[in-house]
Amino acid sequence: MSSADWGKHLQEGEEIVWQGRPDVAISLGVKEIGMAIFGTFFAGFALFWMIAASRGDGGFWMFGLLHFSVGASLVAWSIFGGAFRRKRTWYTLTNRRAFIASDMPIRGRSLKSYPITQNLPIDYLDNAVPSILFATETKRGKNGTHDVPVGFERIADAPRVLEHIRKIQQGDA
Repeated sequence: MSSADWGKHLQEGEEIVWQGRPDVAISLGVKEIGMAIFGTFFAGFALFWMIAASRGDGGFWMFGLLHFSVGASLVAWSIFGGAFRRKRTWYTLTNRRAFIASDMPIRGRSLKSYPITQNLPIDYLDNAVPSILFATETKRGKNGTHDVPVGFERIADAPRVLEHIRKIQQGDA
């Protein structure tokens, strides 16, 4: 988004301090590895079932294609999904707020803003590619609701961005 495009989103006196994008390298955590293993077993069982069903007459074995596709999709999304989501995400920090923009297929464009206040808790995750978390969102799942941390994930210049956020919190920005 160009500077001219930001005019309708910024308040009077609000200025852009930093803009960036998350690292798009593939990264697998415990959750992703678990989902890939589950998807592999799901697809493997469907493949085994299709082979066994193909020995019979007719096309009954084709009903396994749906299950095989679901299992293969779980494996692919667990490996490539995070990188795909990050590739379609943009970050902006102003002297008052943090913005996270995304443009996902089907969902479309989204722009969320989070005010930077003096008492806002900031979590700095010092990983290979650091992240700065500054908010939570409540997500609804099949077993109720849970909080998901929100912030600038996997940004190369995280120390500099954290310094900007601290200055904003102190009123020095």
